[in-house]
Amino acid sequence: MSDSPDPGQRQEEECIFVALTHDILNPLSTMAEVKSPKAGATVLFAGTTRDNFDGKPVTHLEYTSYPPRALQTMLSIARSVKEEHSLTAISIIHRLGVVPIGEESILIAVSAPHRQAAWRGGEEALEECKERVEVWKLEEFGGDEGGVWRANRGEATGVRAADHKE
Repeated sequence: MSDSPDPGQRQEEECIFVALTHDILNPLSTMAEVKSPKAGATVLFAGTTRDNFDGKPVTHLEYTSYPPRALQTMLSIARSVKEEHSLTAISIIHRLGVVPIGEESILIAVSAPHRQAAWRGGEEALEECKERVEVWKLEEFGGDEGGVWRANRGEATGVRAADHKE
């Protein structure tokens, strides 16, 4: 478990941290980035690979992105959410590559003076990341079904991996 992603795949500003990594994510180090004596609440969201989608067994997920653009979008989201909810700090880290069942693909940690701002800010950061960040996932079903490429937008319709043409 690496505590810090490749420096080229990480950007930070005062109390804002965003990163992409192929390493296993570390919830404790992500929370440590946002801890502050000014914050009375720290909230962590951990998006985890589940073993099914729409009633089909999933063997794993695989994420890919365009890192320069994805990092800029993540930074923009973090800035906006931090300001909107008066957060003390925010950290967003997304894993790339193969993410097995039970492992995290995204961690979002926020701190704020009060819990309501932390809850709302964390949720908004997640929804904005799912909607806007240039990350795509392959849901691998195994067997004859193969996989489906999707924009990283939850239940969005995907393209079967076998039908995907570069």
